[in-house]
Amino acid sequence: MSSQPSRFAKTHEWVTVDGDIATVGITEFAVKLLSDLVFVDLPKIGKTVAQGDSFGEIESVKHVSDLYAPVSGTVTEVNKPLADNLEWLQQDPHAKAWMIKLKISNPAEVNALLDAAAYAAHCESESH
Repeated sequence: MSSQPSRFAKTHEWVTVDGDIATVGITEFAVKLLSDLVFVDLPKIGKTVAQGDSFGEIESVKHVSDLYAPVSGTVTEVNKPLADNLEWLQQDPHAKAWMIKLKISNPAEVNALLDAAAYAAHCESESH
């Protein structure tokens, strides 16, 4: 699997697509914003989500944040070991710390997401 995400949501999730499977996680920017992570709640295999729907939650010492699906689909795999290894998010948020894999139901949604340059500009505008 590629270690670099192909697309990003404004809500700080990344997605890498391989055929009709999207691997989803949160970005390094989000990890730094949240800091001190204590808990992640991920969905069960088989759950169907629409683009923009919450698929879980991530909790830091400061607050709880929803995780949003960057594309619509059905959860085919969940990174269960992540819940006990939250440090992976600081170490490698775009590979080892993936959260879910979705069978994409609308491939066109991927093209509507931000590319790396547009996401970097979005993060820059949020940090001011």
